[in-house]
Amino acid sequence: MTPGIAVLGEALMDCVAQPDGSLLPLMGGSPFNLARAAARRGAPVSFLNPLSGDVFGQRMREQLLQDGVRCLLPASPLPTSLAVVQISDGQASYGFYREGIADRDYSAEQILAELATHPVGVLHTGSLLLVPPEHRKVLEVLQGARLMGWTISVDLNLRPRLAADLPAYLNAVRQVARLAHWLKASDEDLESLGLAARSPADAPALAARVAGPDCRRMALTFGAQGAWLSADGCSASAPAHPVKLVDTVGAGDTFWGNCLADWVLGSGEAGNRVQDTLNLALRAAAINCGRAGCQPPTRAELSA
Repeated sequence: MTPGIAVLGEALMDCVAQPDGSLLPLMGGSPFNLARAAARRGAPVSFLNPLSGDVFGQRMREQLLQDGVRCLLPASPLPTSLAVVQISDGQASYGFYREGIADRDYSAEQILAELATHPVGVLHTGSLLLVPPEHRKVLEVLQGARLMGWTISVDLNLRPRLAADLPAYLNAVRQVARLAHWLKASDEDLESLGLAARSPADAPALAARVAGPDCRRMALTFGAQGAWLSADGCSASAPAHPVKLVDTVGAGDTFWGNCLADWVLGSGEAGNRVQDTLNLALRAAAINCGRAGCQPPTRAELSA
């Protein structure tokens, strides 16, 4: 049986500011996007966090099911979280509304009990769940999942403006990163952690400063400059694919989701396929950047 990917993280509505001042609601949240990207690539994926029973939550559940993602927890009576997105020259910036919302309506015990009923696979998390005090539940889940034998994947995806106490937030991110077997960080993440990230040429030295003792696979992304990927002692780098840019919403999620899918679906040693994995992930991210919002490609679209 192919090991599955279980995703722990936020599911929210990106309210994208339009030129006329109106807001266009689009489904998003980094882990939600990643779940869709990995499932559309063909991997078996489950989403752990509860979705709201409101109209947004119902739409998000329908989208996950359409993409082939299993929703494991019942609906929450709390509302869907919102993000207000401003896009300038194709680059997105975010403001979040995260109190009293559905995707935080869970306990560590509830998630661990759910994981115990499934075959051991990859547990992915990161992004907004790393912001204190939410990170405490995440740490408890990851520690328990590691004891069960789950492989831990983390995408840092820092949002410094969301943190009331930035040093505490950065410390929380470092704690979670040390538990990861597979880790992704962007150049912006690295800079938030105080590391100068100029190009993929810097990646090996940067990776050594970010990875925890059990980290076996890692990706560092550098926007238009491309990315560096390491798997089981082998590494590769490649430039970003050229694209007529619409926006970058979900590009990193699509990239890492395709890496995870490639690893759980692929045959043979991941290290031997690292260049192919990287090229496919960059191609998927480029296709997504040519579309409005997060719209990861399917396996058929990647093959075309």
